[in-house]
Amino acid sequence: MDTIVAALAEQQAELDELLDSLDHDDWGRPSRCEGWTVADVVLHLAQTNEMAVGSAQGRFAEAVARLAEGLPPTDTVDEGVDLMVARQRGAPPDEVHERYRTSAAVLQDVLRSSDPHARVTWVAGDLSTRTLATTRLAETWIHTGDVFHAFGRTPTPADRLPHIARLAWRTLPYAFGREGREPPGPVTFRLVGPSGEPWDFGEDAPTVVSGDALDLCMVASRRVPAGDTKLQATGPDAAAVLELVRTWA
Repeated sequence: MDTIVAALAEQQAELDELLDSLDHDDWGRPSRCEGWTVADVVLHLAQTNEMAVGSAQGRFAEAVARLAEGLPPTDTVDEGVDLMVARQRGAPPDEVHERYRTSAAVLQDVLRSSDPHARVTWVAGDLSTRTLATTRLAETWIHTGDVFHAFGRTPTPADRLPHIARLAWRTLPYAFGREGREPPGPVTFRLVGPSGEPWDFGEDAPTVVSGDALDLCMVASRRVPAGDTKLQATGPDAAAVLELVRTWA
C-alpha cells in the first residue's frame, strides 16, 4: 500500500508542478478530454479525490450526494461526472488549484492510514482500499496526460506505470462485464517498461498481449486505439482484450 500511495503522491505532484506554471488564460485551454478545459479536468480530479476520501472513510454515498446535489439522475457514470463538473465550473483557477492540492493531500493521508484489505464502496462496486488507491493513481495519470496535451507536452514515462498496467490486467473480467461480454479466459501481459525492464502479469496463458507498457496503459485509458500502437496480441481473446481493456470504473 505504501508503494502505491507513494506513486500516487508522485503523480499528483507531477501535475501540480505543471499547474504552478500556468497563467490565468492557460486554465481555459481545451484539454484532451472533449468539451473540458484544463480547469475542468483539475476540478474533476478534485471532486473524485473527495469521493475517494469518502469511500475510504465509509461515507461514499454522502460524498457523492454532496457533489451531485440538485442534479438529475443519469444513465451512465460519464454523464454523472460531466454534470458534477458543469455544476461547479467557473471558480477562479487559484481556487480550483487549491482544491485539487487539498484533496490530493487529504487522500494520501487517508489512504496511508487505511487497511489495504478493507472493502470499500466505489463507483464500480465493492473493492479493496488498495485497489481504490491504484484506481486513483491510474485516473490521475490519465488526466495528467490530458492536461499536458493542452500545451503540446507529454508526461515523462515513469516507474508508476506497472501499477496501472497490472490494474488493467486484473480488472479484465470487470471490463468485459461492463460491455455485457463473457469474461475472457486466462490472459498474460508481457510488457516492456520505460527503462527496458520486463513487466509480466499472469502465467503462460492462451491469450498474450505484448509490447510497450506505455502503449498498453494508453490503450487501457482509452487515449489511443490499439491499432495506433505496436502492441501485439495473440490467442482466442486477443482482439476483445485490446478492445475492452480499461483502468477505470
